[in-house]
Amino acid sequence: MADKPVKQPGPDHPITIEANPARVVVTVAGQIVASSQRALTLREADYPPVQYIPLADVEQSLLAPSDHYSYCPFKGDASYFSVPAGGERSLNAVWVYREPYPAVAEIKDHVAFYPDRVDAITEQDPALA
Repeated sequence: MADKPVKQPGPDHPITIEANPARVVVTVAGQIVASSQRALTLREADYPPVQYIPLADVEQSLLAPSDHYSYCPFKGDASYFSVPAGGERSLNAVWVYREPYPAVAEIKDHVAFYPDRVDAITEQDPALA
């Protein structure tokens, strides 16, 4: 859609993306849905940090595509997945920016999880593993 606003991160709305040295593990209904030592931590303005996990480190057989979508003027169009094992609570629990805007291009082929729609998102110190 040509009428969607596109905004650039800046001093009024900063966005940073950094490699997370921890192993990030996401569980739903006692199952590990994602486990990665290649997660990216995206920090955006005053929002809580979000872990973006490579699709390759996600048990994609546990996800079901959703017809839900959203738009962020800083990141682009997001599509969603549900985690059926989590029931109603885990509907649209996972999102992905398949073609993110250039300012956040690093999150391409990565997914993020809503913390309140999964059992846990934990960060494990790799030195303790």
